[in-house]
Amino acid sequence: RFCPHLVLASLPTMATGEEMSPALQDSWGDFWLFRFFVNAAGYASIVVPGFLLIQYFKRRNYLETGRGICFPVIKSCVFGSEVKSVHQEDGSLPPRAEPTESSTARQVFKLLFCAAGLQASYLTWGVLQERVMTRTYGATETDPGEKFKDSQFLVFMNRILAFTVAGLYCALTKQPRHGAPMYKYSFASLSNILSSWCQYEALKYISFPTQVLAKASKVIPVMMMGKLVSRKSYEYWEYLTAALISVGVSMFLLSSAPNRHVSTVTTFSGIILLAGYIIFDSFTSNWQDALFTYKMSPVQMMFGVNVFSCLFTVGSLLEQGALLESIRFMTRHSEFTAHAVLLSVCSACGQLFIFYTINQFGAAVFTIIMTLRQAFAILLSCLIYGHTVTVVGGLGIAVVFMALFLRVYARSRMKKRSKKLPPGETPVQKV
Repeated sequence: RFCPHLVLASLPTMATGEEMSPALQDSWGDFWLFRFFVNAAGYASIVVPGFLLIQYFKRRNYLETGRGICFPVIKSCVFGSEVKSVHQEDGSLPPRAEPTESSTARQVFKLLFCAAGLQASYLTWGVLQERVMTRTYGATETDPGEKFKDSQFLVFMNRILAFTVAGLYCALTKQPRHGAPMYKYSFASLSNILSSWCQYEALKYISFPTQVLAKASKVIPVMMMGKLVSRKSYEYWEYLTAALISVGVSMFLLSSAPNRHVSTVTTFSGIILLAGYIIFDSFTSNWQDALFTYKMSPVQMMFGVNVFSCLFTVGSLLEQGALLESIRFMTRHSEFTAHAVLLSVCSACGQLFIFYTINQFGAAVFTIIMTLRQAFAILLSCLIYGHTVTVVGGLGIAVVFMALFLRVYARSRMKKRSKKLPPGETPVQKV
């Protein structure tokens, strides 16, 4: 018979397909699969009681029978106002304000401001993300230093600042009357936490350029799910660009570079974590799309999701005792503290720049800016952290971004054509 601790100690080796030292085998508690289930158990300790309370209030018909000082809070959390608005055309954001008497120079300045803000926020965020997850802190000539291992704490840091920024924005500006039951934000929050956790954790097993390309290829599983589940139909150019993205990603992943460092090798664990990121992130966007049927602004969505994100992450961290350990790590390494805070600031500011850019210039311009950002992120990561990209891998990257720009161009043409369609005709659904 095998002892349970020996089986658990062998899990990291089996999952990554790499030989591990005895010291690493002893730290099986840091293995991503174990941490995933521990985190999930922490979230379940909050979700399950919440679910039972919601069912209790609904069965009691509390909306009609409830009274007392807690009634407004329970009504808002469980029932909401139950008033929905007509679904927005873009599915998520209010119609952008068209400039009326704005000069060309003013619009150019706004566009440059949006592009610079998005690039600065997310390029800095990407560099810091890779630094925090793949490098050690406190290294000296005699001490190799230590790595920060708890991805969930980084998710908590990002969400607490985003919650604060969104809350201040909602308090200082006029927002639509809120109608969605608060508990519905928890579904998007949970999937958002898990997708972010997978994103951070994947950097322990794959290179940052690989992660960026995986995000770019997210359109492929979305189209497959739309075809199989929702019976959606797509234009020929959508199939063509999806195929080009698939070819480009395959070229990059299958290209072999001499003397590649172990940390840049794509492992089985990295692929599983990337798949988890794509699945959870796809659910988040679809659930948020459904929530926008209630009359709300994007910043209200940001606030509601981050309320539950903070609750879930801080609850799980306290249950594991990981919150104090992460704070102790911050006190030992002031450089990590600065990186973690700046990482959170870039994430929160980036979300605000997203809302502003789409509101001012539309989704097509925003997509172009973010596609350029992905290309710059790969280049910056290779320059700073020394990732080796072969000629074949570089061609694969070029194919992926060519396909992404082709999608943006084709979609803008389709939107112009759909505006000229006779009444009653609807364009083919697209992703």
